[in-house]
Amino acid sequence: MSDMSPTDRDNDRDHDRARERLGDVRREVAKSVVGQDSAVSGLLVALLCGGHVLMEGVPGVAKTLLVRSLAAALSVDTRRVQFTPDLMPGDITGSMVVDSHAGELTFREGPVFTHLLLADEINRTPPKTQSALLEAMEEGQVSVDGVTRPLPRPFLVAATQNPVEYEGTYPLPEAQLDRFLLKVVLPVPERADELEILRRHADGFDPRDVAAAGITPVAGPDDITAGQHGARGVRVSAEVAGYIVDIARATRESPSLSLGVSPRGATALLHAARAWAWLSGREFVTPDDVKALAHATLVHRLGLRPEAELEGVDVGQVLASALGSVPVPR
Repeated sequence: MSDMSPTDRDNDRDHDRARERLGDVRREVAKSVVGQDSAVSGLLVALLCGGHVLMEGVPGVAKTLLVRSLAAALSVDTRRVQFTPDLMPGDITGSMVVDSHAGELTFREGPVFTHLLLADEINRTPPKTQSALLEAMEEGQVSVDGVTRPLPRPFLVAATQNPVEYEGTYPLPEAQLDRFLLKVVLPVPERADELEILRRHADGFDPRDVAAAGITPVAGPDDITAGQHGARGVRVSAEVAGYIVDIARATRESPSLSLGVSPRGATALLHAARAWAWLSGREFVTPDDVKALAHATLVHRLGLRPEAELEGVDVGQVLASALGSVPVPR
């Protein structure tokens, strides 16, 4: 006879239903985006963790289309900000304006007041404007003219950036990079995927018209909330927690790094691995879950020493070496 209460059984049903619907989101996004499954997974993991995603890739690999398609499949509000060198902080958070009818100052909400904010080419705007997102990303609120205003829930910043070697880019400061749960690199598609992209365009696909691709809402904010509750209930053994800590400490001891993974980064890896385990239908985190999320969760938190950069050392290789040096729990 089950020891579960009716409430527990209802919660389990809600979690199972949310997992199924969030799984359906992949199918819907695939109607418009080809060959970027890992990026879709990263965005879903971030939603379940209440985190944010930095997406990097050369122009034309469907970064913007991916976020717009995700919002359509999730039935959430979304807004887009094109980051430019002349963008001001108030253009993001909102500002006080004069109401001509009432003759007084009123607050006009900025685009940050949404569920899913697409921060397009975030590294094309100066650091002062980039930092306007910090409070929103960390606290889920903005403060303007001494008044704190909460943002809608769920709230996710999906920021896109071009590789730093492109002209006109400003490297994101470490404090802001650390606010992103994941960094997802969108590669140029494989030949077969690129052929499929061309076939769709030849058949009339318009990337500016997501609705025409047939994407339908298959999940919503309630499913995200249920998924967040479910992910928080995933068990993490002492051995797996120790594995995460040892990975973080291994990066701090690397001679190639000036900046290793902080305790915040280790915590982020724990939450991301939990979310991935939940999406995979498991009630516990495995070392494979940790390894699957380690690169996307940690690589942007690491800083190379200048001499390592001069030698052409890749930060991803350093992270892989640190991962390989830590014994995997059985």
